[in-house]
Amino acid sequence: MDPLPTPQTQPGRDGLAALLAQPRTALIGLDFDGTLAPIVADPEQARAHPGAVPALAALAPQVASVAVITGRPPEVAVRNGGFAGVPGLEHLTVLGHYGAERWDAATGTVTAPPPHPGVAAVRAELPRLLERVGAGEGILIEEKGRALAVHTRRAADPQAALESLRGPLSDLATRHGLIVEPGRLVLELRPPGMDKGVALLGHARAIGAGCVVYAGDDLGDLPAFAAVDKLRTNGVPGLLVCSGSAEVTELAERADLVVNGPEGVVELLGALAAQLG
Repeated sequence: MDPLPTPQTQPGRDGLAALLAQPRTALIGLDFDGTLAPIVADPEQARAHPGAVPALAALAPQVASVAVITGRPPEVAVRNGGFAGVPGLEHLTVLGHYGAERWDAATGTVTAPPPHPGVAAVRAELPRLLERVGAGEGILIEEKGRALAVHTRRAADPQAALESLRGPLSDLATRHGLIVEPGRLVLELRPPGMDKGVALLGHARAIGAGCVVYAGDDLGDLPAFAAVDKLRTNGVPGLLVCSGSAEVTELAERADLVVNGPEGVVELLGALAAQLG
């Protein structure tokens, strides 16, 4: 059994202690890409770390809730994660599109409001815009249903390509009532009003969570980190975990605990399950 790592901050140590003392009140919130699944050049090929599902299946029955919170459509995260029909994950929740859509393992169904009309408009204009600004080879548009993401990881100079697209994509998004969410060599155009922090807070309050753990790796996870901070100021202990990456340092600076990417997240989940079992 891997030993539990010690958080580097006192609030993090308090959050871990609260989880160990009262696991049945705990919410475990997890990002998908970069946290449960390694980052890959083609996002359609992203799959959960081989140890993720076994670790989650061992941990989930011992806590109040496990929720995967992702910018992807929930059914894509379920498919790429291999979450459906797994013993132990009967009450897993996937909050997709930053919480705008919800998949519950208990029913296997997705609930969602109507899509934002700006997404369809951006979908129609985006290819022509990329051509007009000379985006070049290696730029990938990811269709996310309620959002669109432009990846530059395959470009000859990924960071330069990302910077050159910030302005044009921001203008396009603004014209159609959307926002641009930056990430690890990706710019996502999506509706405003929902983020991982809103989703995490809503779910924590809905289940009456007594403590909250959140693990993420990218800029889109910062609102969830802020949500845990807000809960902590209101007396709900929490633990912030960074799935470490050299591409994004902001989360590591804010985290109570930094682990070695998805492999480290899986090891942490497994150690928690073993400690509680």
